[in-house]
Amino acid sequence: MTRKKKRTHSNWKITLSEQVINLLQANPNRNFNYKQIASLLELDNAQNRKLIYSILKELEEQNIIKETSRGKFTSHSKKTVLQGKIETTRRGAGYVIIEGEENDIYIQEKNRNKALNGDIVSVKIIGKKKGKTEGEVVEIIENANKTIVGTIDISDKFAFLIPDDNKLDINLFIPLSKLKGAKNGYKVVAKIGDWPQKAKNPFGEIIEVLGKTESNDAEMKAILLANGIPIDFPNAVINEANRVNIQLSPSEIEKRKDYREVLTFTIDPVDAKDFDDALSIQYLGNGNIEVGIHIADVGHYVTEGSELDKEALNRGNSVYLVDRVIPMLPEHLSNGVCSLRPNEEKFTFSAIFELNDKAEIQNEWFGKTATLSDRRFTYEEAQERIESGEGDLAKEILSLDKLAKILRKKRIKHGALEIVSSEIRFELDDNGSPIGTYKKTTKDANKLVEEFMLLTNKRVAKFVGAVTKRKTQIPFIYRVHDKPDEKKVEMFRIFLSKFNKEFTYGHPDEIAGKMNTLFEEMKNEAEFPMIQSMAIRTMAKAIYDTKNIGHYGLGFRYYAHFTSPIRRYADLMVHRILLETLNNKNKQHKGLKETADHISRTERRAVSAERDSQKYFQAYYLQDKVGQVFTGSIVGITDWGMYIEMTDLNCEGMVSLKTLSYDHFYFDEKSYSIIGSQTNDTFNVGDVVQVKISNVSVARKQVDLLLI
Repeated sequence: MTRKKKRTHSNWKITLSEQVINLLQANPNRNFNYKQIASLLELDNAQNRKLIYSILKELEEQNIIKETSRGKFTSHSKKTVLQGKIETTRRGAGYVIIEGEENDIYIQEKNRNKALNGDIVSVKIIGKKKGKTEGEVVEIIENANKTIVGTIDISDKFAFLIPDDNKLDINLFIPLSKLKGAKNGYKVVAKIGDWPQKAKNPFGEIIEVLGKTESNDAEMKAILLANGIPIDFPNAVINEANRVNIQLSPSEIEKRKDYREVLTFTIDPVDAKDFDDALSIQYLGNGNIEVGIHIADVGHYVTEGSELDKEALNRGNSVYLVDRVIPMLPEHLSNGVCSLRPNEEKFTFSAIFELNDKAEIQNEWFGKTATLSDRRFTYEEAQERIESGEGDLAKEILSLDKLAKILRKKRIKHGALEIVSSEIRFELDDNGSPIGTYKKTTKDANKLVEEFMLLTNKRVAKFVGAVTKRKTQIPFIYRVHDKPDEKKVEMFRIFLSKFNKEFTYGHPDEIAGKMNTLFEEMKNEAEFPMIQSMAIRTMAKAIYDTKNIGHYGLGFRYYAHFTSPIRRYADLMVHRILLETLNNKNKQHKGLKETADHISRTERRAVSAERDSQKYFQAYYLQDKVGQVFTGSIVGITDWGMYIEMTDLNCEGMVSLKTLSYDHFYFDEKSYSIIGSQTNDTFNVGDVVQVKISNVSVARKQVDLLLI
């Protein structure tokens, strides 16, 4: 009985705290003492007044409210209407993300007031519930969903568009007169029109018909458009690109350092079409090696303010789907003029390093060059030479590999996070349909190229960013990566404890080193890929910014993107600013911070599209395997289900908690487990399970599994 009384008192105190907060936030310009609050809450007796006073003092200590004068309290913030971006959940509720605020504002479905996922909204704080700040949308400032991609469902008298994005929990009403020739079940793009006050669904009209649902071409176009990625280039951009001459101007060659006679080659994936970078090598008389990193000189052809430049900025980057590339630049430039194809003279922007046998830089030079690639290597061909020591240019590749390994060892020693990555790839038939999967792992040939690109990016960033002889800092776009979120690191520590592993550190700067030690210990254990994946989730996202905070994951004080201007606008801007720095003609690029923010967003939308593409091809590949049973591992846990990677298929599906009908299962955040209320049956990340594929929806890119 005693325990029950304590629990009741505790619940009443929480409820009363919420009422006090709501009262103060509803009257942001007034000050109250505890007696006034008790009277307004109609709790005007001595016991309640005493409790209210203690609550006020606790809330003031927690910085939720403030004491304006002795015994008088007010809401901590007088600003009750805020602006932010709403992100909706599958269940219809949402969270408004306010820039600069640590906590998001929870919005019940009934308080969304027709705001859709991604909209910029004004939100009014209406109270606090179960520890969450709760609000109501009072105005939609900017619609994120001016167009919606989905599947058309036509009946006798009307039609509905069913969005592909499951976070858009509305269907679009389409009059039959505005179908634009779309047939039932087709994938289409629609424009949102009127949304009457009392109508459940907005009106719309079809503006583009993509084709039959589950045709690869229609689905890929739908993915691109749903993520706001432009597909076709405007005519003005194509025309400007086509006017660029692929032949090098002799007068321009004379202005550059000529490297056409120096041994140069590219190392790229077997299916690559745009070659951003090439490596040159010369053995010097003093025993050192000169390594040239030659980057396509896109800036020579794409001038600031041109139609090509404006379109490249709009796109931000190339997008790599499973079966196609959506380039940042028209094909004539990306695959032709700028691409460092073998046996073709090209204009390049280069970083030349003289390195001793310890991979220490003795001299460095940055500038414009003319180069000619003598050989195109695939990663597999370069790897053969590293492993066997045989084949054409084996000596040169082995020399570069030796230096790269020293550079990598130094980088990791100085705090870089060592990640062993593997990517799921699809084997496609002649029609572009998936017929198999495989995991592509990073080998020494990949690391060789990576190390010299990292070295170049680091040294370019330091050359421009470090204030040495210059009096002022040059405005620049850095690639930055913040320190890990310590709350997420704590979750990682709890997760590791399930494998009887400890993770401790004294300072955030030690986290990467401690993780590397852990990875080395576990690299041969079956759980290693999962452990590494969970470790990566503790990390912040790398972004572009004009404020340099360094790159935590790489362990670099200075870092920028210089080596891929064919496919990243950031690199094109870095080329321009580096050239200005070399010529002592630095100018203020207007809106550089806005450009950095924009290309960070275009990068995120590209990643989203690439994931959607993977999910589509995965579902397509698994659709004829419904009913089959596979062994897999739990790789992710949420409050609605468990994600399972099926070992033999290299594919993922989800077991919904609703299908575990023999008990009520819930997600326990503290132990990062799924637990049965009655049976106490527990599922953890890493558990090996058997599952049956119960349903596959190619249209929704969804694979449903049942636990066996």
